[in-house]
This record gives sequence, structure tokens and C-alpha cells, in this order.
Amino acid sequence: MYLTPEKKQEIFAKHGKSERDTGSAEGQVALFTFRINHLSQHLKKNHKDYATERSLVKLVGKRKRLLDYLKSKDIERYRAIIAELGLRK
Repeated sequence: MYLTPEKKQEIFAKHGKSERDTGSAEGQVALFTFRINHLSQHLKKNHKDYATERSLVKLVGKRKRLLDYLKSKDIERYRAIIAELGLRK
């Protein structure tokens, strides 16, 4: 299993307000980014796995909507999470 509860806590502790803060936009974006990277690596090896491809597209859309929300609410938090995760928009 690639996403253990310990790994989730680590992601939320690093990007959220605390390791138990799973609702913050920054923590969710970081978690989605981790999952997107994992699925992208999987699809490089298994290019005919269309169910995973669909899941990847849905995750990218979710992350985009969350980033758009964060951009409209607080531009500084948006810029910080983009720089921290290495995303470009």
C-alpha cells in the first residue's frame, strides 16, 4: 500500500496546520499531489490501465478546483503552496 496512515499524517503535518488538520486546503492539495505523482508513475508502466487514468484525471480536476478556491480566498496561501509543492499554474 503506497499511502499508509503514517504517510498521510506526515503530509498533513508538513503542509497543514497540524497532523490532525485534514480539512485545510493546503493539506488536501499536498495529499492530492502525492497521489497524482504516484498514479503518474503507475501509468508510465501500465499505459493501458484506463481506470487509473480516469482516476488521475479526476484527481487533477479536484486539485485544480481546490487551488482555484484558495487563489480566490487568499492569494498568499495559494502562492506559498504552489512554491512549496513545485506546482506551476
